[in-house]
Amino acid sequence: MPLYRNLEDVHYTRQKKSANQCGLVPTMGALHQGHLALIAQAQKENESVWVSIFVNPTQFNNPADLDKYPVSLAADVEAIHNIHPNIKIFVPSVSEMYPDKAEAMTFSFNGLDKVMEGADRPGHFNGVLTIVSKLFEVIRPHHAYFGEKDFQQLQIIKNWVNTTVIPTNIVPCPIVREANGLAMSSRNELLSKAARAEAGFIYTALKHCAESDMKKTEIYTHIAQAFAKHPAFKLHYALCVNEETLQEVFKIDSSQNQRLFIAASVEGLRLIDNIALK
Repeated sequence: MPLYRNLEDVHYTRQKKSANQCGLVPTMGALHQGHLALIAQAQKENESVWVSIFVNPTQFNNPADLDKYPVSLAADVEAIHNIHPNIKIFVPSVSEMYPDKAEAMTFSFNGLDKVMEGADRPGHFNGVLTIVSKLFEVIRPHHAYFGEKDFQQLQIIKNWVNTTVIPTNIVPCPIVREANGLAMSSRNELLSKAARAEAGFIYTALKHCAESDMKKTEIYTHIAQAFAKHPAFKLHYALCVNEETLQEVFKIDSSQNQRLFIAASVEGLRLIDNIALK
């Protein structure tokens, strides 16, 4: 399986087959079934596929969170190989991606960064777009695959691609969940077994709200009551928003594209999830 460490080799390889329909799956490693579903979809839809594995320092607000982010490169490479042996893997160092200083560029988000994760984690999305822009520049993918668990990130990247007129199609992919409903995340590996099992209540609460004919205030009350029964979990926010603008809606309207978002923490780890309100 091709493994690439530097930008020059990636650029050279892409130049040789620039006409090939190319798919990109950006990751930070510690791959789970959610990542593998993105890679499998990319493999079905493209002539060549690149997977990047890079723990991007500029999107972490808390240095401690960066330090404890799980790393499992050997297992990641094996899992990708099991999907297809010709998938190309880009595993750069921090100095390769940030030769001068690990510093994020500044982007305009049209207000999409002012709520939820952007409000709680200032500068986070500048870091995300910095690394995505660097990857797009060298790999020049026709399609790039992102999971809907990070729905705000997905919308911000789509907005950036559209406003910057970048010739890459952003492909949203459904959330993949653990058996208890917990949205899959690399950080889940850092949870205790007890907390990981208990965390399934978050999806149970989301699903109840999505399937019930509830007003916005009733949704917020239900979420608050659910968290009250699980005091180890701290609720950071629960918001019903318009999917395009990410602004809080005045009322629930099944004819509109609306989505319920939750962010919470347990054992010092942040969990996010969302569900469409139809």
